[in-house]
Amino acid sequence: MNDPAAALPRLPTEDDLPSDDGEPMETWRHRLQMDLLIDALLPWAEARGDCFVGGNMFLYFSEEQLRGKDFRGPDVFVVLGVSPHERKSWVVWQEGKGPDLVIELISETSRQVDKVEKKQIYQDRLRVAEYFWFDPWAPEDFAGFSLVDGRYRPLTPTAPGQIPSPLLALRLGWWDGSFRNVETRWLRWWDADGNLLLTHTEIAQAEAAAEKAHAESAQAKAEAAQAEAEAAQAKAEAAQRQLAEETSRAEAAEAELLRLRALLGKQGDA
Repeated sequence: MNDPAAALPRLPTEDDLPSDDGEPMETWRHRLQMDLLIDALLPWAEARGDCFVGGNMFLYFSEEQLRGKDFRGPDVFVVLGVSPHERKSWVVWQEGKGPDLVIELISETSRQVDKVEKKQIYQDRLRVAEYFWFDPWAPEDFAGFSLVDGRYRPLTPTAPGQIPSPLLALRLGWWDGSFRNVETRWLRWWDADGNLLLTHTEIAQAEAAAEKAHAESAQAKAEAAQAEAEAAQAKAEAAQRQLAEETSRAEAAEAELLRLRALLGKQGDA
């Protein structure tokens, strides 16, 4: 007897589907911004152990999409409740779910697509719980949305340039600083206590700086202890010299006294 399931067409997996279109990011700053968002979230994701963080990789979610060869995926995305192992692409029918959070880095050429077309797809087709967009060249163009009753509702900023992610219990916000020698206003992650999420490189640098500071503090304490010991030794030597001088003066005085007594004795005999 024939198996009906065997007659159904098999949907392709990540190994069958294209994973690279050869097209670069919009600008180098877009690439740096994407790397900063992903790299800073990786230690957080590793601590959880049940999520995948990716970006600039294809996202496959429908056969219609395959026929239209519309493969481009989000710049940054997070999927919760899955294995963190490496993927070539994110294939929804293979993984069993789509992204829970998406960030698009917009530009003049992608603004309409990201704000309208992709937003509609993330809302209606993929049901992405939280969607953010950010323009690395115009940081004020920053917005976040949460899926409520099937529709995106704006997330209320907690401060200028600060938008929470209730799903991750984190927030996205402006950060003025240097990343890979580029000084500008970046978008970064912060935890609920207001602590900046650091990349592995920044963590290593902070640990190295802390170790250096600890070593310098220990050296300073050792030098202070040595100086204190040398001062105590100098004080002891000074006291010893003073005692020797006083002893010498006492001996001289005693010798003089004996001399005078002897002299007086001679005068008495005379």
